[in-house]
Amino acid sequence: MQNKKIVFLVEVAIFSSLAYLLDFLSFKIWAQGGSVSLSMVPVFFIAFRWGIKGGLLSGLLYGALQLITTPYIYSIPQAFMDYILAFTLLGLAGLVSGRIKTSLIEGNKSKLSTYIILGALIGSSIRFLAHYIGGIIFFADYAPEGTPVALYSLLYNGSYMLPAFILSSIVLILMVSSSKRLLQTN
Repeated sequence: MQNKKIVFLVEVAIFSSLAYLLDFLSFKIWAQGGSVSLSMVPVFFIAFRWGIKGGLLSGLLYGALQLITTPYIYSIPQAFMDYILAFTLLGLAGLVSGRIKTSLIEGNKSKLSTYIILGALIGSSIRFLAHYIGGIIFFADYAPEGTPVALYSLLYNGSYMLPAFILSSIVLILMVSSSKRLLQTN
């Protein structure tokens, strides 16, 4: 049991660091933050492998690394919302961890792909929601004159979150469907 806890902590740390490193290999869309990258893949992978607990912890560490090293800070509440909360919530992809593992055992690739996409959609959507609300609250001044702030935040955050979700889903499907053992924790 102790070994499993150590493996859990080490994997969470490694994959959180990998998420952070993958963000450097990104397509930057906006000067104030937001890019398309594979950085969500390691957090989703941990969420699928270890469940919500692993996913939330991995997202928290990834967000903390972002906040410490490459932040765009407007205020303390905005920093919390855009870095700690948004990235932690990626881990909610772990809600479908059990269904993904069951689909793998059954060899049902269609179900597997569906649940991987659903998990990535859950995590990405909730992260998007945190950024969207933060955009409305903290970045209203950046909206072009005459543009509703809610629309501006929707387009700004959606312009990088949607492609990042799609890219992450594709990579995760290819990764997880290649080997049943990838998600085994024993």
